[in-house]
Amino acid sequence: MAGSLPQCVDTVIIGNGPSALILSYILHGHIPYYVGGHHDALLDQRLRRELSLLHLTPDLHDHFLSSIRYSTAALPVNTLLDTLLRPNADTEINPTSCIQWRYEPERAVAHVAIGDTPQPGGQWVDSPVNASANIGTLSYAEQLSLPGYSYAEHMAKSADAAQCDFVRPSRQQVAAYLEAYPGAVGIADAVYTGMRVDDVYRTAKGFAIGSLGIRCKHLVLASGIFTVNIPPPPLLAPIAQIDAEDVPLLVVGSGFSAADVIISAPPNRKIIHLYQWAPSTRPSPLRGCHHSAYPEYATVYKQMKLASISSKKTRSARSPLLRRKSNPFSTQRDWASFYEGFPNAQVLHSSISDATGIAQVTLRLESGEEITRQVGGLAYVVGRRGTLDFLSPSLLQELGPFDTPSGTPTLISGRTLRAKAEASLEVAKNVFIIGSLAGDSLIRHAVGGCVFAAGRILGAIPSSYPSSSTSSASTPRSVSPSRVSEATPDSSTTPSPKESPRVTANGHEDLHVDRRKLAQAVEVASMENRIWADSGWWAGGLGWTSSS
Repeated sequence: MAGSLPQCVDTVIIGNGPSALILSYILHGHIPYYVGGHHDALLDQRLRRELSLLHLTPDLHDHFLSSIRYSTAALPVNTLLDTLLRPNADTEINPTSCIQWRYEPERAVAHVAIGDTPQPGGQWVDSPVNASANIGTLSYAEQLSLPGYSYAEHMAKSADAAQCDFVRPSRQQVAAYLEAYPGAVGIADAVYTGMRVDDVYRTAKGFAIGSLGIRCKHLVLASGIFTVNIPPPPLLAPIAQIDAEDVPLLVVGSGFSAADVIISAPPNRKIIHLYQWAPSTRPSPLRGCHHSAYPEYATVYKQMKLASISSKKTRSARSPLLRRKSNPFSTQRDWASFYEGFPNAQVLHSSISDATGIAQVTLRLESGEEITRQVGGLAYVVGRRGTLDFLSPSLLQELGPFDTPSGTPTLISGRTLRAKAEASLEVAKNVFIIGSLAGDSLIRHAVGGCVFAAGRILGAIPSSYPSSSTSSASTPRSVSPSRVSEATPDSSTTPSPKESPRVTANGHEDLHVDRRKLAQAVEVASMENRIWADSGWWAGGLGWTSSS
Protein backbone atom coordinates (compact mmCIF):
# COMPACT_ATOMS: atom_id res chain seq x y z
CA MET A 1 0.00 0.00 0.00
CA ALA A 2 2.42 2.68 1.24
CA GLY A 3 6.03 3.34 0.27
CA SER A 4 9.13 2.74 2.38
CA LEU A 5 8.76 2.66 6.13
CA PRO A 6 9.75 5.77 8.09
CA GLN A 7 12.39 5.32 10.77
CA CYS A 8 10.56 7.23 13.47
CA VAL A 9 6.84 7.83 14.04
CA ASP A 10 4.64 8.68 16.99
CA THR A 11 2.57 5.49 16.84
CA VAL A 12 3.06 2.01 15.44
CA ILE A 13 -0.05 -0.15 14.99
CA ILE A 14 0.83 -3.83 14.68
CA GLY A 15 -1.83 -5.26 12.38
CA ASN A 16 -3.78 -4.11 9.33
CA GLY A 17 -7.24 -5.53 10.07
CA PRO A 18 -10.46 -3.57 10.71
CA SER A 19 -9.37 -2.22 14.11
CA ALA A 20 -6.03 -1.02 12.78
CA LEU A 21 -7.74 0.68 9.83
CA ILE A 22 -10.25 2.43 12.11
CA LEU A 23 -7.51 3.73 14.39
CA SER A 24 -5.48 4.89 11.41
CA TYR A 25 -8.53 6.80 10.15
CA ILE A 26 -8.79 8.63 13.48
CA LEU A 27 -5.05 9.31 13.73
CA HIS A 28 -5.21 10.86 10.27
CA GLY A 29 -7.29 13.62 11.87
CA HIS A 30 -10.86 12.34 11.60
CA ILE A 31 -12.33 13.12 15.02
CA PRO A 32 -15.70 11.71 16.20
CA TYR A 33 -18.19 14.21 17.69
CA TYR A 34 -21.53 13.59 19.32
CA VAL A 35 -24.27 15.47 17.44
CA GLY A 36 -27.20 14.54 19.70
CA GLY A 37 -30.32 12.55 19.09
CA HIS A 38 -29.64 9.44 21.15
CA HIS A 39 -32.70 7.81 22.73
CA ASP A 40 -30.97 7.33 26.10
CA ALA A 41 -31.70 10.63 27.90
CA LEU A 42 -29.04 10.05 30.57
CA LEU A 43 -26.38 9.23 28.00
CA ASP A 44 -27.44 12.20 25.87
CA GLN A 45 -27.12 14.55 28.85
CA ARG A 46 -23.65 13.30 29.74
CA LEU A 47 -22.36 13.45 26.18
CA ARG A 48 -23.47 17.05 25.73
CA ARG A 49 -20.96 18.12 28.40
CA GLU A 50 -18.10 17.31 26.00
CA LEU A 51 -19.07 16.65 22.38
CA SER A 52 -15.66 15.35 21.30
CA LEU A 53 -15.70 11.59 21.86
CA LEU A 54 -11.94 11.50 22.29
CA HIS A 55 -12.63 12.58 25.88
CA LEU A 56 -14.12 9.25 26.90
CA THR A 57 -14.81 8.85 30.61
CA PRO A 58 -16.25 5.83 32.47
CA ASP A 59 -19.28 7.79 33.70
CA LEU A 60 -20.62 7.87 30.13
CA HIS A 61 -21.36 4.15 30.22
CA ASP A 62 -21.48 3.27 33.91
CA HIS A 63 -25.27 2.76 33.72
CA PHE A 64 -25.11 0.23 30.88
CA LEU A 65 -24.97 -2.82 33.15
CA SER A 66 -28.24 -1.83 34.83
CA SER A 67 -30.08 -1.36 31.52
CA ILE A 68 -31.55 -4.05 29.28
CA ARG A 69 -30.93 -1.79 26.28
CA TYR A 70 -27.24 -2.60 26.06
CA SER A 71 -25.37 -5.82 25.44
CA THR A 72 -23.04 -6.91 28.23
CA ALA A 73 -21.04 -9.12 25.86
CA ALA A 74 -18.73 -6.35 24.63
CA LEU A 75 -16.55 -3.96 26.59
CA PRO A 76 -18.62 -0.94 27.73
CA VAL A 77 -16.56 1.49 25.62
CA ASN A 78 -17.23 -0.65 22.53
CA THR A 79 -20.93 -0.86 23.35
CA LEU A 80 -20.98 2.92 23.78
CA LEU A 81 -19.59 3.72 20.33
CA ASP A 82 -21.72 1.02 18.74
CA THR A 83 -24.95 2.47 20.12
CA LEU A 84 -23.90 5.97 19.06
CA LEU A 85 -23.03 4.89 15.54
CA ARG A 86 -26.13 2.70 15.18
CA PRO A 87 -28.80 3.63 17.77
CA ASN A 88 -31.41 0.88 18.05
CA ALA A 89 -29.59 -1.00 15.29
CA ASP A 90 -31.19 -4.28 16.35
CA THR A 91 -34.71 -2.94 15.93
CA GLU A 92 -34.39 -0.29 13.20
CA ILE A 93 -33.17 -0.34 9.63
CA ASN A 94 -30.41 2.19 8.93
CA PRO A 95 -30.86 4.34 12.06
CA THR A 96 -29.48 7.87 12.01
CA SER A 97 -26.00 8.00 13.51
CA CYS A 98 -25.35 10.22 16.52
CA ILE A 99 -21.71 10.66 15.47
CA GLN A 100 -20.19 13.05 12.98
CA TRP A 101 -16.61 12.52 11.83
CA ARG A 102 -14.92 15.90 11.41
CA TYR A 103 -11.65 16.20 9.56
CA GLU A 104 -9.14 18.18 11.64
CA PRO A 105 -5.77 17.64 9.91
CA GLU A 106 -3.92 19.67 12.54
CA ARG A 107 -4.62 16.86 15.00
CA ALA A 108 -3.17 14.13 12.78
CA VAL A 109 -0.46 11.94 14.29
CA ALA A 110 2.41 10.34 12.38
CA HIS A 111 1.81 6.59 12.45
CA VAL A 112 1.99 3.33 10.53
CA ALA A 113 -0.20 0.21 10.53
CA ILE A 114 1.86 -2.87 9.66
CA GLY A 115 0.56 -6.34 8.81
CA ASP A 116 1.95 -9.46 7.13
CA THR A 117 -1.10 -10.16 4.95
CA PRO A 118 -0.79 -9.36 1.23
CA GLN A 119 -3.58 -6.77 1.42
CA PRO A 120 -5.31 -4.78 4.18
CA GLY A 121 -7.88 -6.76 6.11
CA GLY A 122 -6.02 -8.92 8.62
CA GLN A 123 -7.77 -12.22 9.31
CA TRP A 124 -10.35 -11.51 6.58
CA VAL A 125 -7.63 -11.99 3.96
CA ASP A 126 -6.60 -15.41 5.27
CA SER A 127 -8.35 -18.67 4.41
CA PRO A 128 -8.26 -20.44 7.77
CA VAL A 129 -10.18 -23.55 6.74
CA ASN A 130 -11.20 -25.29 3.54
CA ALA A 131 -14.64 -23.74 3.42
CA SER A 132 -16.88 -22.23 0.80
CA ALA A 133 -16.28 -18.55 0.02
CA ASN A 134 -20.05 -18.06 -0.19
CA ILE A 135 -20.78 -18.69 3.49
CA GLY A 136 -22.25 -15.55 5.02
CA THR A 137 -20.54 -13.62 7.78
CA LEU A 138 -21.88 -13.62 11.32
CA SER A 139 -22.59 -9.89 11.11
CA TYR A 140 -25.09 -8.23 8.82
CA ALA A 141 -23.69 -5.93 6.14
CA GLU A 142 -24.77 -2.74 7.90
CA GLN A 143 -22.76 -3.79 10.96
CA LEU A 144 -19.52 -4.20 9.03
CA SER A 145 -19.03 -0.59 7.98
CA LEU A 146 -15.91 1.33 8.95
CA PRO A 147 -16.09 5.13 9.45
CA GLY A 148 -15.85 7.39 6.40
CA TYR A 149 -16.71 4.75 3.82
CA SER A 150 -19.56 2.37 4.52
CA TYR A 151 -19.99 -1.12 3.15
CA ALA A 152 -23.12 0.09 1.34
CA GLU A 153 -21.08 2.81 -0.40
CA HIS A 154 -18.55 0.21 -1.46
CA MET A 155 -21.22 -2.10 -2.84
CA ALA A 156 -22.86 0.78 -4.71
CA LYS A 157 -19.67 1.13 -6.78
CA SER A 158 -19.59 -2.50 -7.84
CA ALA A 159 -21.50 -4.39 -10.47
CA ASP A 160 -22.68 -6.64 -7.68
CA ALA A 161 -24.57 -3.79 -6.01
CA ALA A 162 -27.44 -5.18 -3.99
CA GLN A 163 -29.54 -4.34 -0.99
CA CYS A 164 -27.42 -4.37 2.16
CA ASP A 165 -30.25 -4.54 4.69
CA PHE A 166 -30.42 -7.93 6.44
CA VAL A 167 -27.77 -9.34 4.11
CA ARG A 168 -24.86 -11.41 5.36
CA PRO A 169 -22.05 -10.83 2.86
CA SER A 170 -19.47 -13.50 2.14
CA ARG A 171 -15.99 -13.44 3.61
CA GLN A 172 -14.64 -12.68 0.15
CA GLN A 173 -16.89 -9.62 -0.18
CA VAL A 174 -15.79 -8.26 3.21
CA ALA A 175 -12.12 -8.78 2.30
CA ALA A 176 -12.65 -6.80 -0.91
CA TYR A 177 -14.28 -3.97 1.06
CA LEU A 178 -11.41 -3.81 3.55
CA GLU A 179 -8.88 -3.82 0.71
CA ALA A 180 -10.60 -0.81 -0.89
CA TYR A 181 -11.09 1.08 2.39
CA PRO A 182 -7.62 2.72 2.85
CA GLY A 183 -7.72 4.24 -0.62
CA ALA A 184 -11.31 5.37 -0.27
CA VAL A 185 -10.72 7.33 2.96
CA GLY A 186 -7.19 8.52 2.25
CA ILE A 187 -5.17 6.51 4.76
CA ALA A 188 -3.25 4.28 2.34
CA ASP A 189 -0.03 6.20 3.04
CA ALA A 190 0.12 4.69 6.54
CA VAL A 191 -0.98 1.11 5.81
CA TYR A 192 1.74 -1.46 5.10
CA THR A 193 1.24 -5.05 3.99
CA GLY A 194 3.43 -8.11 3.58
CA MET A 195 5.75 -7.11 6.43
CA ARG A 196 6.51 -9.25 9.46
CA VAL A 197 6.94 -7.50 12.80
CA ASP A 198 9.42 -9.01 15.25
CA ASP A 199 11.73 -8.07 18.13
CA VAL A 200 9.60 -5.29 19.61
CA TYR A 201 11.12 -3.87 22.78
CA ARG A 202 10.85 -0.85 25.05
CA THR A 203 13.49 1.88 24.93
CA ALA A 204 14.18 4.87 27.15
CA LYS A 205 12.03 7.08 24.92
CA GLY A 206 9.45 4.63 23.66
CA PHE A 207 9.65 1.44 21.59
CA ALA A 208 11.71 -0.07 18.80
CA ILE A 209 10.68 -2.55 16.10
CA GLY A 210 13.93 -4.43 15.67
CA SER A 211 12.98 -6.34 12.53
CA LEU A 212 12.00 -3.17 10.66
CA GLY A 213 14.22 -0.54 12.27
CA ILE A 214 11.38 1.72 13.43
CA ARG A 215 11.09 3.69 16.66
CA CYS A 216 7.89 5.09 18.13
CA LYS A 217 6.39 6.62 21.26
CA HIS A 218 3.12 4.66 21.34
CA LEU A 219 2.56 0.99 20.54
CA VAL A 220 -0.86 -0.39 19.57
CA LEU A 221 -1.36 -4.15 19.38
CA ALA A 222 -4.02 -4.99 16.80
CA SER A 223 -2.65 -8.36 15.71
CA GLY A 224 -5.81 -10.27 16.66
CA ILE A 225 -6.36 -13.74 18.03
CA PHE A 226 -6.82 -15.64 14.75
CA THR A 227 -3.30 -15.82 13.33
CA VAL A 228 -2.32 -19.34 14.44
CA ASN A 229 -4.26 -22.52 13.68
CA ILE A 230 -4.13 -24.98 16.57
CA PRO A 231 -2.42 -28.03 15.00
CA PRO A 232 -3.79 -31.57 15.33
CA PRO A 233 -2.14 -33.77 17.96
CA PRO A 234 0.44 -36.34 16.78
CA LEU A 235 -2.20 -39.07 16.89
CA LEU A 236 -4.23 -37.36 14.15
CA ALA A 237 -1.58 -35.35 12.29
CA PRO A 238 -0.90 -38.00 9.59
CA ILE A 239 -4.58 -38.08 8.62
CA ALA A 240 -4.44 -34.39 7.76
CA GLN A 241 -2.11 -35.24 4.87
CA ILE A 242 -4.54 -37.51 3.02
CA ASP A 243 -7.52 -36.53 0.91
CA ALA A 244 -9.71 -39.37 -0.34
CA GLU A 245 -12.91 -37.57 -1.29
CA ASP A 246 -14.97 -40.75 -1.64
CA VAL A 247 -14.24 -41.71 1.99
CA PRO A 248 -15.78 -39.98 5.05
CA LEU A 249 -14.22 -36.74 6.28
CA LEU A 250 -13.28 -36.57 9.96
CA VAL A 251 -14.16 -33.17 11.41
CA VAL A 252 -12.97 -32.30 14.92
CA GLY A 253 -14.37 -29.15 16.52
CA SER A 254 -17.56 -27.62 17.89
CA GLY A 255 -17.46 -24.00 16.69
CA PHE A 256 -18.01 -21.92 13.58
CA SER A 257 -14.97 -23.23 11.69
CA ALA A 258 -16.11 -26.82 12.16
CA ALA A 259 -19.58 -25.86 10.97
CA ASP A 260 -18.07 -24.10 7.93
CA VAL A 261 -16.24 -27.26 6.93
CA ILE A 262 -19.38 -29.38 7.31
CA ILE A 263 -21.49 -26.88 5.37
CA SER A 264 -18.91 -26.71 2.56
CA ALA A 265 -18.43 -30.46 2.17
CA PRO A 266 -20.13 -32.11 -0.83
CA PRO A 267 -23.68 -33.19 0.14
CA ASN A 268 -22.90 -36.82 -0.69
CA ARG A 269 -19.69 -37.03 1.36
CA LYS A 270 -20.18 -38.52 4.78
CA ILE A 271 -19.08 -36.47 7.78
CA ILE A 272 -17.79 -38.04 10.97
CA HIS A 273 -17.96 -35.28 13.53
CA LEU A 274 -16.17 -35.33 16.88
CA TYR A 275 -17.06 -32.45 19.15
CA GLN A 276 -17.19 -31.38 22.75
CA TRP A 277 -20.69 -31.26 24.19
CA ALA A 278 -21.46 -29.66 27.56
CA PRO A 279 -24.31 -27.16 26.97
CA SER A 280 -24.67 -26.08 30.58
CA THR A 281 -20.99 -25.36 31.27
CA ARG A 282 -19.16 -25.16 27.93
CA PRO A 283 -21.73 -24.33 25.26
CA SER A 284 -20.82 -24.32 21.61
CA PRO A 285 -21.02 -20.82 20.09
CA LEU A 286 -23.36 -22.36 17.51
CA ARG A 287 -26.02 -22.54 20.19
CA GLY A 288 -26.48 -18.78 19.90
CA CYS A 289 -27.43 -18.93 16.21
CA HIS A 290 -31.11 -18.24 15.54
CA HIS A 291 -32.61 -20.71 13.08
CA SER A 292 -34.09 -17.93 10.95
CA ALA A 293 -31.12 -15.57 10.85
CA TYR A 294 -28.37 -18.23 10.69
CA PRO A 295 -30.05 -21.33 9.22
CA GLU A 296 -26.85 -23.13 8.21
CA TYR A 297 -25.23 -22.86 11.66
CA ALA A 298 -28.48 -23.66 13.44
CA THR A 299 -28.81 -26.79 11.31
CA VAL A 300 -25.35 -28.05 12.25
CA TYR A 301 -26.04 -27.34 15.92
CA LYS A 302 -29.33 -29.23 15.62
CA GLN A 303 -27.51 -32.29 14.28
CA MET A 304 -24.99 -32.07 17.12
CA LYS A 305 -27.85 -31.90 19.61
CA LEU A 306 -29.70 -34.81 18.01
CA ALA A 307 -26.52 -36.92 18.09
CA SER A 308 -26.07 -36.12 21.77
CA ILE A 309 -29.67 -37.05 22.55
CA SER A 310 -29.37 -40.25 20.53
CA SER A 311 -26.13 -41.24 22.28
CA LYS A 312 -27.86 -41.10 25.67
CA LYS A 313 -30.88 -43.03 24.37
CA THR A 314 -33.15 -41.29 26.87
CA ARG A 315 -35.71 -39.98 24.43
CA SER A 316 -36.64 -39.88 20.78
CA ALA A 317 -34.10 -38.01 18.66
CA ARG A 318 -36.85 -36.50 16.54
CA SER A 319 -38.58 -34.29 19.06
CA PRO A 320 -41.55 -32.11 17.98
CA LEU A 321 -39.64 -29.02 19.17
CA LEU A 322 -36.72 -29.68 16.86
CA ARG A 323 -39.03 -30.43 13.92
CA ARG A 324 -40.84 -27.18 14.52
CA LYS A 325 -37.56 -25.25 14.32
CA SER A 326 -36.39 -26.88 11.07
CA ASN A 327 -35.37 -24.64 8.19
CA PRO A 328 -34.87 -25.02 4.42
CA PHE A 329 -31.13 -25.50 4.85
CA SER A 330 -31.81 -28.81 6.59
CA THR A 331 -33.12 -30.31 3.35
CA GLN A 332 -29.96 -29.59 1.36
CA ARG A 333 -28.27 -32.66 2.81
CA ASP A 334 -29.45 -36.10 3.83
CA TRP A 335 -28.21 -35.69 7.37
CA ALA A 336 -29.40 -39.10 8.53
CA SER A 337 -27.26 -40.81 5.88
CA PHE A 338 -24.27 -38.50 5.59
CA TYR A 339 -23.68 -37.14 9.09
CA GLU A 340 -22.52 -39.09 12.14
CA GLY A 341 -21.88 -37.09 15.29
CA PHE A 342 -19.97 -38.32 18.33
CA PRO A 343 -20.16 -35.94 21.31
CA ASN A 344 -17.22 -36.08 23.74
CA ALA A 345 -15.65 -39.02 21.93
CA GLN A 346 -11.96 -39.82 22.34
CA VAL A 347 -9.53 -40.94 19.65
CA LEU A 348 -7.73 -44.03 20.91
CA HIS A 349 -5.83 -45.13 17.82
CA SER A 350 -5.31 -44.24 14.17
CA SER A 351 -3.51 -45.88 11.27
CA ILE A 352 -3.19 -45.35 7.53
CA SER A 353 -3.16 -48.22 5.05
CA ASP A 354 -0.16 -48.13 2.69
CA ALA A 355 -2.20 -49.90 0.04
CA THR A 356 -5.31 -47.71 -0.01
CA GLY A 357 -4.15 -44.49 1.64
CA ILE A 358 -7.25 -44.60 3.81
CA ALA A 359 -7.07 -44.09 7.55
CA GLN A 360 -8.82 -46.05 10.25
CA VAL A 361 -9.56 -44.50 13.62
CA THR A 362 -10.68 -46.13 16.82
CA LEU A 363 -13.00 -44.05 18.98
CA ARG A 364 -14.19 -44.40 22.54
CA LEU A 365 -17.68 -42.99 22.82
CA GLU A 366 -19.09 -41.16 25.81
CA SER A 367 -20.88 -44.38 26.78
CA GLY A 368 -17.55 -46.25 26.92
CA GLU A 369 -18.20 -48.23 23.74
CA GLU A 370 -15.31 -48.49 21.26
CA ILE A 371 -15.92 -48.26 17.52
CA THR A 372 -13.80 -47.94 14.37
CA ARG A 373 -14.38 -45.80 11.31
CA GLN A 374 -12.61 -45.31 7.99
CA VAL A 375 -11.79 -41.72 7.07
CA GLY A 376 -10.26 -40.12 4.01
CA GLY A 377 -9.25 -36.77 5.46
CA LEU A 378 -9.14 -34.61 8.55
CA ALA A 379 -10.38 -31.12 9.34
CA TYR A 380 -8.99 -30.33 12.80
CA VAL A 381 -10.73 -27.05 13.54
CA VAL A 382 -10.73 -26.65 17.29
CA GLY A 383 -9.92 -22.97 17.11
CA ARG A 384 -7.38 -20.34 16.23
CA ARG A 385 -5.17 -18.31 18.50
CA GLY A 386 -3.11 -15.17 18.40
CA THR A 387 0.49 -14.78 19.42
CA LEU A 388 2.53 -12.02 21.00
CA ASP A 389 5.88 -13.67 20.39
CA PHE A 390 6.95 -10.62 18.39
CA LEU A 391 7.31 -8.78 21.72
CA SER A 392 10.52 -8.99 23.71
CA PRO A 393 10.38 -11.11 26.89
CA SER A 394 10.52 -8.04 29.13
CA LEU A 395 7.73 -6.26 27.24
CA LEU A 396 5.69 -9.44 27.16
CA GLN A 397 6.11 -9.70 30.91
CA GLU A 398 4.55 -6.24 31.30
CA LEU A 399 1.39 -7.58 29.68
CA GLY A 400 1.51 -10.97 31.44
CA PRO A 401 2.60 -12.95 33.19
CA PHE A 402 1.94 -15.75 30.71
CA ASP A 403 2.09 -19.29 32.00
CA THR A 404 3.78 -20.89 29.00
CA PRO A 405 6.58 -23.47 28.92
CA SER A 406 9.93 -22.05 27.82
CA GLY A 407 10.51 -22.26 24.08
CA THR A 408 6.84 -22.66 23.15
CA PRO A 409 4.72 -20.02 21.40
CA THR A 410 2.73 -17.66 23.59
CA LEU A 411 -0.71 -18.43 22.22
CA ILE A 412 -3.52 -16.19 23.38
CA SER A 413 -7.30 -16.19 23.07
CA GLY A 414 -9.91 -13.51 23.56
CA ARG A 415 -9.90 -14.29 27.28
CA THR A 416 -6.16 -13.94 27.84
CA LEU A 417 -6.06 -10.14 28.14
CA ARG A 418 -9.74 -9.61 28.82
CA ALA A 419 -9.26 -8.90 32.54
CA LYS A 420 -6.76 -6.17 31.69
CA ALA A 421 -8.96 -4.78 28.92
CA GLU A 422 -11.87 -4.44 31.33
CA ALA A 423 -9.68 -2.24 33.53
CA SER A 424 -8.10 -0.26 30.67
CA LEU A 425 -7.12 -0.82 27.05
CA GLU A 426 -3.78 0.73 27.95
CA VAL A 427 -2.33 -2.53 29.24
CA ALA A 428 1.14 -1.13 29.90
CA LYS A 429 2.63 2.34 29.75
CA ASN A 430 1.85 3.61 26.19
CA VAL A 431 0.91 0.09 25.05
CA PHE A 432 -2.69 -0.45 23.88
CA ILE A 433 -4.74 -3.43 22.72
CA ILE A 434 -7.70 -3.09 20.36
CA GLY A 435 -9.99 -5.41 18.42
CA SER A 436 -10.24 -9.13 19.12
CA LEU A 437 -7.06 -8.99 21.21
CA ALA A 438 -9.21 -7.23 23.83
CA GLY A 439 -11.87 -9.95 23.61
CA ASP A 440 -14.40 -8.39 21.18
CA SER A 441 -14.18 -9.96 17.74
CA LEU A 442 -17.10 -8.34 15.91
CA ILE A 443 -16.30 -5.35 13.69
CA ARG A 444 -19.22 -3.40 15.16
CA HIS A 445 -17.46 -3.63 18.55
CA ALA A 446 -14.09 -2.37 17.31
CA VAL A 447 -14.63 1.40 17.19
CA GLY A 448 -14.79 2.09 20.94
CA GLY A 449 -11.34 0.72 21.68
CA CYS A 450 -9.88 2.65 18.75
CA VAL A 451 -11.43 5.92 19.95
CA PHE A 452 -10.06 5.31 23.45
CA ALA A 453 -6.55 4.57 22.14
CA ALA A 454 -6.67 7.67 19.94
CA GLY A 455 -7.84 9.75 22.90
CA ARG A 456 -4.84 8.64 24.91
CA ILE A 457 -2.39 9.10 22.06
CA LEU A 458 -3.70 12.60 21.38
CA GLY A 459 -3.62 13.49 25.08
CA ALA A 460 -7.38 13.90 25.49
CA ILE A 461 -7.50 11.07 28.04
CA PRO A 462 -4.94 11.08 30.87
CA SER A 463 -2.84 7.98 31.35
CA SER A 464 -3.38 5.82 34.41
CA TYR A 465 0.39 5.34 34.62
CA PRO A 466 2.71 7.87 36.29
CA SER A 467 4.71 9.86 33.78
CA SER A 468 7.96 8.58 35.27
CA SER A 469 7.05 4.91 35.03
CA THR A 470 7.99 2.71 32.11
CA SER A 471 5.74 -0.23 32.82
CA SER A 472 2.70 -1.30 34.69
CA ALA A 473 3.24 -1.50 38.44
CA SER A 474 0.69 -4.26 38.79
CA THR A 475 -0.71 -6.62 36.19
CA PRO A 476 -3.92 -8.65 36.54
CA ARG A 477 -3.38 -12.37 36.15
CA SER A 478 -4.31 -13.41 32.63
CA VAL A 479 -5.65 -16.74 31.51
CA SER A 480 -3.37 -18.75 29.27
CA PRO A 481 -4.98 -21.17 26.81
CA SER A 482 -5.20 -24.82 27.73
CA ARG A 483 -2.90 -27.23 26.01
CA VAL A 484 -4.49 -29.33 23.31
CA SER A 485 -5.44 -32.77 24.52
CA GLU A 486 -4.81 -35.68 22.21
CA ALA A 487 -7.63 -37.64 23.73
CA THR A 488 -10.50 -35.19 23.80
CA PRO A 489 -11.27 -33.11 20.71
CA ASP A 490 -11.79 -29.37 20.98
CA SER A 491 -10.52 -29.28 24.56
CA SER A 492 -8.67 -26.04 24.07
CA THR A 493 -11.49 -24.01 22.59
CA THR A 494 -13.62 -23.54 25.68
CA PRO A 495 -13.03 -22.17 29.16
CA SER A 496 -13.21 -24.14 32.36
CA PRO A 497 -16.62 -24.55 34.03
CA LYS A 498 -15.73 -21.78 36.47
CA GLU A 499 -15.46 -19.23 33.67
CA SER A 500 -18.41 -17.16 32.58
CA PRO A 501 -20.39 -18.73 29.70
CA ARG A 502 -20.96 -15.27 28.21
CA VAL A 503 -17.28 -15.07 27.29
CA THR A 504 -17.33 -18.50 25.66
CA ALA A 505 -19.06 -17.27 22.53
CA ASN A 506 -16.50 -14.50 22.19
CA GLY A 507 -19.10 -11.82 21.71
CA HIS A 508 -21.47 -13.95 19.65
CA GLU A 509 -23.98 -15.10 22.23
CA ASP A 510 -26.59 -12.61 21.01
CA LEU A 511 -26.86 -14.39 17.66
CA HIS A 512 -30.02 -16.17 18.80
CA VAL A 513 -31.85 -12.89 18.20
CA ASP A 514 -33.67 -12.62 14.89
CA ARG A 515 -33.26 -8.88 14.27
CA ARG A 516 -36.28 -8.83 11.96
CA LYS A 517 -38.53 -9.92 14.82
CA LEU A 518 -36.84 -8.10 17.69
CA ALA A 519 -38.77 -4.87 17.21
CA GLN A 520 -42.03 -6.72 17.76
CA ALA A 521 -40.60 -8.42 20.86
CA VAL A 522 -39.56 -5.06 22.32
CA GLU A 523 -43.06 -3.68 21.69
CA VAL A 524 -44.68 -6.69 23.39
CA ALA A 525 -42.33 -6.41 26.37
CA SER A 526 -43.12 -2.70 26.71
CA MET A 527 -46.85 -3.43 26.71
CA GLU A 528 -46.40 -6.16 29.33
CA ASN A 529 -44.45 -3.73 31.51
CA ARG A 530 -47.23 -1.16 31.12
CA ILE A 531 -49.88 -3.68 32.15
CA TRP A 532 -47.76 -4.69 35.14
CA ALA A 533 -47.35 -1.07 36.23
CA ASP A 534 -51.04 -0.24 35.80
CA SER A 535 -52.15 -3.34 37.71
CA GLY A 536 -50.76 -2.04 40.99
CA TRP A 537 -49.23 -5.39 41.98
CA TRP A 538 -45.77 -3.88 42.08
CA ALA A 539 -46.93 -1.63 44.94
CA GLY A 540 -48.96 -4.15 46.90
CA GLY A 541 -52.12 -3.31 44.95
CA LEU A 542 -51.89 0.45 45.62
CA GLY A 543 -50.88 1.38 42.09
CA TRP A 544 -49.34 4.75 41.26
CA THR A 545 -49.23 7.33 44.08
CA SER A 546 -48.43 11.01 44.13
CA SER A 547 -45.18 10.32 45.93
CA SER A 548 -43.95 8.03 43.18
